[in-house]
Amino acid sequence: MTKQRVQRRLAAIMSADVVGYSRLMGADETGTLSALKELRRNLISPILTEYRGRLVKLMGDGALIEFASAVDAVECAVCIQRRVAERNLAMPDSASISFRIGVNVGDIIIDGEDIYGDGVNVAARLEKLADPGGICISGMAFDQVKGKLDAGFQDFGTHQVRNIADPVRTYRVVAASVSSQPAGPIPLPAKPSIAVLPFDNMSDDHAQEYFSDGISEDLTTALSRFEWLFVIARNSAFTYKGKAVDVKKIRRELGVRYILEGSVRRAGDRVRINAQLIDAESDRHVWAQRYDRKMDDLFELQDDIVASIASVVGPEITLAEIERARGKRPDDLGAWDHYLRAIAAYHRMTKQDVEAAIADLRRAIEIDPDFANAHALLGQCHVHIGLRGWIRPARLAFEEARRWAEKAVHLAPTNPQANQSLAFMLAVTGETEQAIRVAQRAIELNSNYAEAYAVLGHALVFRGDLEGGLAACQRAERGNPRDSRGTWLYDAMGHAYFFLGDYEKAIDVSKKGLQQDPALFGALVTLACSYARQGRAKEAKHYVDELLRLIPRYSLRALRKNPMFVDPKMADDLVECMRLAGLPD
Repeated sequence: MTKQRVQRRLAAIMSADVVGYSRLMGADETGTLSALKELRRNLISPILTEYRGRLVKLMGDGALIEFASAVDAVECAVCIQRRVAERNLAMPDSASISFRIGVNVGDIIIDGEDIYGDGVNVAARLEKLADPGGICISGMAFDQVKGKLDAGFQDFGTHQVRNIADPVRTYRVVAASVSSQPAGPIPLPAKPSIAVLPFDNMSDDHAQEYFSDGISEDLTTALSRFEWLFVIARNSAFTYKGKAVDVKKIRRELGVRYILEGSVRRAGDRVRINAQLIDAESDRHVWAQRYDRKMDDLFELQDDIVASIASVVGPEITLAEIERARGKRPDDLGAWDHYLRAIAAYHRMTKQDVEAAIADLRRAIEIDPDFANAHALLGQCHVHIGLRGWIRPARLAFEEARRWAEKAVHLAPTNPQANQSLAFMLAVTGETEQAIRVAQRAIELNSNYAEAYAVLGHALVFRGDLEGGLAACQRAERGNPRDSRGTWLYDAMGHAYFFLGDYEKAIDVSKKGLQQDPALFGALVTLACSYARQGRAKEAKHYVDELLRLIPRYSLRALRKNPMFVDPKMADDLVECMRLAGLPD
């Protein structure tokens, strides 16, 4: 039997939806439906006919339209937005209707009258990025329409969008015909935003310019892998090359909150790189660091510097955003603000704080049901509830954690945090091999994501690969030294050193974990076992008592049942040492 070939073609796709549709329907359902029908019949349908657009389908508050030409698609979008804006001038605010429009050029799959594929999915994601009354187009569409339309375009940066593996170049259409308002500062996007300015070459040799430019370009790419971060494209940021930095001006012109700038100075076989992260709204430094390196392999050096900076900048922006959210009134909080509040509470890792984090995350998901990071962190919260004995049986917490983590991956398969959350849940429930695969997937998606290395380290240690686990944990520690969400990596490191017989290192790293998280019970187990092996009974009993204070029902029987220890010999070693330390049966 001959297999039927899938029909494909290249097309320009427009995705449009009504701004605030639920609010409009809640206020006047009958009037909103009537106004939409009138708009489609008397305004939108004639424009689609004029620009040769085929209406593929209506989807409640939105529409999907196919064009043979990108020029037709973008001109049609401009015309629709202009005519809708003109209509709204004669309407009261309560009756005005606005659209967001996204346009992409890509490969589509034909199924009868319907169309599918990444070309369609990208158009839908672009529509979500557009401002009310605005148009957002992909780099593919821009490449085909630039210089051919009476319209202006603003580079809107590179976005990592849901269910699309590669970042998408985006542009805003800023034709005067779309809006009657004069051009002003570009508004900040909903996500934290950053521009990586070209690093200054401070060396006497101008031939070294390629090295400083390469660091800036690679940093732009690396930061774009943090899907929660809006990163301005390289072409826009490089227009400031060689100019004095005026952060307020750049903030207005690019619409970003943070600016990453730096300098490179080479002397002989040594190079010094300075980098600093600036909050452009307050014109204050958030973070700064100096890197001194020997220039052996140039490309290896560049990769090392980029990884070192990118792995720190993401968490530093998160910490700065948490501080910003604290200053907001409760009634001003959006989904991102609730998520930031949850991160801050999760850092503190007490039962009360984790419960507060869960409440904030549930509120964030109510506001934005597709917020994958909120689902992922909610899964991690439930993992800790089970691990720390805050619910009995712990199985209930782990089942809840699996539900939220799997939903996060379903919402955003290419989201590193979603994959990391699922890997964490799998590691602590004994599904070690799968946990390793999922953690490695998170690292493939963002090679600078320290938490994914911490989870990988956990899984490798409890599988028995102690050296591999330590290497992954050390990568996490180096890449993200200030992010206390990863303190449980000290749990894994302490166990690894203990099983390797290096009891002093096990003690040192476990105490380091306890300094950041006094309830890090895995570190208490390692300390009790390490002191017991050294014959220091008093210290061993002290940490057993601390463990029982935190988890009164903890016992040798509970330790034997811990699913993380997939190697029976490791579990037997811990049980025997904890018996010596004084843990009851």
